Amino acid sequence: MGSSRLMPVLCARGLRKVYGVGRAARVVLDSVDIEVAAGELVAVVGRSGCGKSTLLHLLGGLDRADGGIVEVAGRPVTGASERELSALRREAIGFVFQFFHLLPELDGEANVLLPARLPGAPPGSVVRGRALIERLGLADVAALAPHQLSGGEQQRFALARALVGDPVLLLADEPIGNLDASSGAGVLDLLRAIADDGRGVVMVSHQPEATARADRVLELADGRLQAARRTGPPDVAHASR
Repeated sequence: MGSSRLMPVLCARGLRKVYGVGRAARVVLDSVDIEVAAGELVAVVGRSGCGKSTLLHLLGGLDRADGGIVEVAGRPVTGASERELSALRREAIGFVFQFFHLLPELDGEANVLLPARLPGAPPGSVVRGRALIERLGLADVAALAPHQLSGGEQQRFALARALVGDPVLLLADEPIGNLDASSGAGVLDLLRAIADDGRGVVMVSHQPEATARADRVLELADGRLQAARRTGPPDVAHASR
């Protein structure tokens, strides 16, 4: 993992996010640092409303930071233009949302292949998307609409869609928050396998069971990433306070 130390998949330094102004200003994130290496699954935990989703949105370029820097695969997220961010998200970042965000008018396969049909999609995206559907055990339900699918099936389709562009970084926002125990365990197993395939994975959750598959667990409290509890090898990149 030595080369991952020199060029981590994700590197954020001094991230700051403030909502409101004047006396109403609330510092949500304050000097947050985090690095994630290829092959590493990092879980960020904390109470509801502490800023976990905000952190993920800043890391993925879905929101703008008020301070600090973020780089994904050596490419800047902070300071990038909207055009550059769109290209970066298309080529290097996959995002899995808590509420799946599958388009109701499209079947499962069409939802997965939607990014592959957009201008600028990486070569082979359609083939990769269909292979992901097979790998995730979704071939038998690929022609069903989202409302006909179970929560676990919807989340697996969302995972496949996030991976169509073969991203180096996967960001998962409360990926088991709306699933039963069995479906949630399956999704966590998939996230572990995705990291083991050589991607960096950052998952935010308020559920203790989400930490079991992680290499590292970081706690977000009072706007800062507090002490990390290691569950994996000691040589992976680390986050500091």
